[in-house]
Amino acid sequence: MTTFVISVLLLIGGYFIYGLFVEKVFGADNNNKTPCYTSQDGVDYIPLPTWKVFLIQFLNIAGTGPIFGAIQGILFGPSAYLWIVLGCIFGGAVHDYMSGMISIRKNGASLPEIVGGELGKPVKILNLLLSMILMILVGAVFVTTPAGLLTNLTQSWGDKTTLALIWTGIIFVYYLLATLLPIDKLIGKIYPVFGLALLIMAVGVMYGIFAFDGNLPEITDALTNHHPSSNPLPIFPGLCITIACGAVSGFHATQSPMMARCLKNEKLGRPVFYGAMITEGLVALIWAAAAIKFADSLGTGGDTPYEKLLSAMTDPDTGKLNPAIIVNTISHSWLGSVGAVLAILGVVAAPITSGDTALRSARLILADFLKIKQDKIAKRLLLALPIFAISFILLNIDFQVLWRYFAWLNQTLAVFTLWAITVYLAKKKGFSFMIGLVPALWMTAVCTSYIFLAPEGFSLNPDLSVYIGVGVAFISMMIFIACRNKLIQKIL
Repeated sequence: MTTFVISVLLLIGGYFIYGLFVEKVFGADNNNKTPCYTSQDGVDYIPLPTWKVFLIQFLNIAGTGPIFGAIQGILFGPSAYLWIVLGCIFGGAVHDYMSGMISIRKNGASLPEIVGGELGKPVKILNLLLSMILMILVGAVFVTTPAGLLTNLTQSWGDKTTLALIWTGIIFVYYLLATLLPIDKLIGKIYPVFGLALLIMAVGVMYGIFAFDGNLPEITDALTNHHPSSNPLPIFPGLCITIACGAVSGFHATQSPMMARCLKNEKLGRPVFYGAMITEGLVALIWAAAAIKFADSLGTGGDTPYEKLLSAMTDPDTGKLNPAIIVNTISHSWLGSVGAVLAILGVVAAPITSGDTALRSARLILADFLKIKQDKIAKRLLLALPIFAISFILLNIDFQVLWRYFAWLNQTLAVFTLWAITVYLAKKKGFSFMIGLVPALWMTAVCTSYIFLAPEGFSLNPDLSVYIGVGVAFISMMIFIACRNKLIQKIL
């Protein structure tokens, strides 16, 4: 319990101390006019109340990510606490804040425009492709998950196959509306409600951590891999890929520009961008602790709490891991009837509210690249229809395959964003670029190591894969130093 409490306090302290430092490094200025005023169009560029921008940003980047990822990540042991706290404060929150603020300075530019502006046109094209693939994958993944859950909840209504098609169709229609309509008409209305529900659910679960039986692991066991599967991934880089949304996630940088177009003042960037990421880290921390403590209280399923947790969230029908099972069980057991409602909201509404903004982001990214104004609905429909057609085709691919590639691609996108942030800051005096360089190097090593050792990658020896990952990170640093020296010489 001590480790959990300290972790919570460190995250909160990180917002007030390191978050303020990052804001000063960027140089947020409340005298600068933001894009919601300079480019107001009534569709994507709209001034919104700060509390609403925060809740939309939070739900955009959260969804079920910090819940499901954290539950699976705690199987590695209390090292999950370390990754959530350190990754969130020094990596994810910096990543989200800087991508959002650079977007503001670039008139609400989408991620490929930001990355391309700092790393060059070839990288811009690559980032565009990766971003579009990721957005479409998110759209497909987050149709499959809630449609399956809704089908199970309503299976008494009729044939499951028919119900699955109906729910899929309903979700797609909602996605299309959320993609096409002005952001304040649909997303701006329902997101604050869902965002508050997700936060209330987290607070309730946190109460359960202190109120109910079970033990929590402490940091003294952090460096040991506790994962109970027969062939677990090593903690590095496995943990950093498993827990993405609660620590560092490339998907977030595709979402921040949407709120950069609605923020009234640059000084509000820290509570909205940095603050939403810290809040997400707290949610991840709470669910990681709740899952392992609840599992420890179970009388069956294994000898260790990690074995019990693995058993508790394994679907008996498919034999595959399904974190939604443990979310539902904890919510019912700890929060009663209210928890049951919130559990449904969490495992159904949360993924939907990630899928819709992902597809909306895909439209905006494509519009920025093709220089197509989005003031007319016909122009928005022109870009949205092919995106939705591809998403629909991807529904025929196995969910587990989609999710594995989504997880790696998500973190790879974070690598590009962090390097773009580093180059952006390198143009300033001094060593402010270090706040981007350190997480950029770390995530470069993580993503490179993972693709070399993962089954969906090259399946190499884990130790060799880590050496390759560290080597690529070192080479990247040498290239950056050489390029920065040339930049300094030009300035002089």
